[in-house]
Amino acid sequence: MRTDRQLNSNKHGYTLLEIMISIFIFAIIITTILVSYQAVFFKSDTIDAGMDLYTMAGSCLNRLAVDISGIAIRLPPRYRKPETDAEPDPYRIVGDASSLTGVSFSRLRFASRSHASLDGAGRTGITEIVYYINEDRDGNLVLRRRDRLYPFEHPQEETQDPVVCEHLKSLMFTYYDTDGELYESWESESEDQGYATPKAIQVKLEIGRTESESFVFDTLLTLPVLRDAIE
Repeated sequence: MRTDRQLNSNKHGYTLLEIMISIFIFAIIITTILVSYQAVFFKSDTIDAGMDLYTMAGSCLNRLAVDISGIAIRLPPRYRKPETDAEPDPYRIVGDASSLTGVSFSRLRFASRSHASLDGAGRTGITEIVYYINEDRDGNLVLRRRDRLYPFEHPQEETQDPVVCEHLKSLMFTYYDTDGELYESWESESEDQGYATPKAIQVKLEIGRTESESFVFDTLLTLPVLRDAIE
């Protein structure tokens, strides 16, 4: 039989050093788990924020595509070259630029059958649509859409026009003629363009909430009807 001394010599106890090492290892494991969870949550928030911007940009480009698909263009013989001091064609297409905060942004004006009734009146008809950029109350750049039924009024750019895209960094419309030539601006009442309408409009949109955040969207919209150059 074992003696009490033998039993006592076989008992194993934990030293203070072993306990401290165990606690240190446990702390490392817990810290690693917490950091992993924080990274997952941060990445999830970033993805959600990016998806919000993607959804907003997609909705904006879809609205623009609908407007272009309903574009109204006056064709010969109803359309004739503008005479001196004559009223401009109400169905003209004008693509130019405006300067804001020292940066040049594209602006687009055309007539369309895609009137969006926001007052609940349900009216229809040819409408003047203008896409332009200005600042909101917080000083952020936003893209607005003006929609005025015929006979078109010509107010100044208004903050009452609905916002179709926020957090703008840049906006560029470029125009293709029937030969595939590219133009940064367009005026369908101009002799330089032969009084023609563009064949397609390319839209490049950049948005982001911070300086480092940037999402770029690029699409090409083909006009369903066009007016060839007039000799």
